[in-house]
Amino acid sequence: MLQTPSGGVGHGIAATDSELMSIGTVLNALRDEFPEVTISKIRFLESEGLVEPRRTPSGYRKFSADDVERLGYVLRMQRDHYLPLKVIREHLDAMARGEAVPLPAVGRQRDGGAVPELSEAPTAARIGRSELLAAAEIDECDLQEWESYGLIAPLPDGVYDAEAVTVAALVAELGRFGIEPRHLRVMKAAADREAGLVDQVVAPLKRHRNPQTRAHAEARTKELAGLTVKLHAALVQTALGVRLP
Repeated sequence: MLQTPSGGVGHGIAATDSELMSIGTVLNALRDEFPEVTISKIRFLESEGLVEPRRTPSGYRKFSADDVERLGYVLRMQRDHYLPLKVIREHLDAMARGEAVPLPAVGRQRDGGAVPELSEAPTAARIGRSELLAAAEIDECDLQEWESYGLIAPLPDGVYDAEAVTVAALVAELGRFGIEPRHLRVMKAAADREAGLVDQVVAPLKRHRNPQTRAHAEARTKELAGLTVKLHAALVQTALGVRLP
C-alpha cells in the first residue's frame, strides 16, 4: 500500500514552494523504475484525476513528493497488476478514506465487464471501443483514421489493450502541433522493427518448457523494451540537437 509520511495516499503534509518539483524533475525521478514514462503520460494521468499538482501563477505544474509517490503507485498498478485507470482511481480513493481495499483481479475486459481468464500468466487490462473513445476524448472518425494508419489496432476479439489509451492521447497531443496521423506511420514502423528485434532475442526463452524460463523471458522482454525506449529517445535528441528535461 502506498503510504506517505502523513499516512495518506499521495496527500501528505503540504510541501513548501522550495520542495516542489517541475514535471521534468518528476520524469527523471520516475524513469529509473519506469523507463517508458513520458511527460505526456504524466499529463494524461493528471487529466484522468490520478494526481493533482499545484499550478504556479503562470500555469506551470509543481509536484510534491507525495504526488511523485502517487504517480509511482499508479504506474506500478498498471505494470504489475494490469489495472485500468478507473479501477486504480477508485482504489486510491478508497485508500484515502482509510478503507482496506484488496486489489481487484482484472482479466480481459469487454465493454466494461470482466471476462474470466483461465491463464497462468496475468493478462493485460482490456477496454471496449466506447471506453477508449471516452478515455482518450476522441470521436469515432479520429479512431477510424488512426486505425487506418495502423497506429491503433483492436485485438482479435474486438477490444483494445489499455495502452491504446496512452497511444491515442499522444497522437491527439501531436496533432495539436500539426503532426497528422499519416506522418506517424514512420514511428509505428520503427516501433514494430524494435519490437521485432526484442522478440527475436527472447523467442528461445518463450518457447522453453520450463515455466521459470518462460517467466524470465517476460522479465527480459521488459528490460529490453526499456533499453530500446531509452536508446530511441537518446537518438532522437541527438538528431535534433536538444535535450529533453
